[in-house]
Amino acid sequence: MRAVLLDAGRPESLHPLTCTRELADCPVANRPLCDWQRDRIAQAGFSEEPHDLSLVCTGAAWLSPALLATLRRATRPTIVHDNSGVPLAWVNITPAVPDQAHNIPLDEASRHIRFPWDLLAINEELVGGLSEDVIEGEISPGVTVEGHISLGAGSRLLPGVFIEGNAVIGSDCKIGPNCYIRGSTSVGNGCHLGQAVEIKNAILMNGVGIGHLSYCGDSIVGEDTNFGAGTITANFRHDGANHRSTVDGALLDTGRRKLGATIGDDVHTGIHTSIYPGRKIWPHQSTRPGTIVQRDLR
Repeated sequence: MRAVLLDAGRPESLHPLTCTRELADCPVANRPLCDWQRDRIAQAGFSEEPHDLSLVCTGAAWLSPALLATLRRATRPTIVHDNSGVPLAWVNITPAVPDQAHNIPLDEASRHIRFPWDLLAINEELVGGLSEDVIEGEISPGVTVEGHISLGAGSRLLPGVFIEGNAVIGSDCKIGPNCYIRGSTSVGNGCHLGQAVEIKNAILMNGVGIGHLSYCGDSIVGEDTNFGAGTITANFRHDGANHRSTVDGALLDTGRRKLGATIGDDVHTGIHTSIYPGRKIWPHQSTRPGTIVQRDLR
């Protein structure tokens, strides 16, 4: 069965990440989202050859292998929709959404990618699923790794680095000394994580610098962003309730008890910047020393 992956564009609900890139190009586990989607579709047995029935997936669909296998076996028009009835994928004789079709809801391992925290969940799944090490860089004596890691060429783990859980680290990175990385974290190419820095369950894109005395948890950090010393992203409410985040002027329940910041490209924070949970900082913004980010900064 032939398969087509549609372009999702730059949904505003995923800003500030999609201010500067297509959703398809947002990295998870250090690869563009669309590459993972195509891999999953191919692994389910779909091809690009013409066929009497075709699978069409929207770029905002993250479908589980089990759900893709069900679609692969479809012999009649079929639609996968989210809880709101939005069609995310369909099987039909034409690329159009079928008017009359068998309906299948999303399973628990699939999702409609609408918000930044959906990318965090996908990253958790992919990085958490590592089953072996891929080491192309240098690991110094005094480094502890409890889990599986992928370490790119030209990257160095310096003494005192402790990695707990799985992590993916790109090429030409300098990690440490004395840096704590907790799974499931992905670090892009050309990043620097330094002394007394803790990263937990985060996506750091290419060129991120977090050099000194900082915490970045359950967060997404855009390309070429630099944290001034002592920058902290909070990720837990005192009452333990789910975090809320503003999208299109509405305050939404994210469904997550742990959620940090979503930060766009080329952001520079001043020393001792503190960022409330669930807050967003738009590309090219900066903060002064001691700033407390209580609301989205754009």
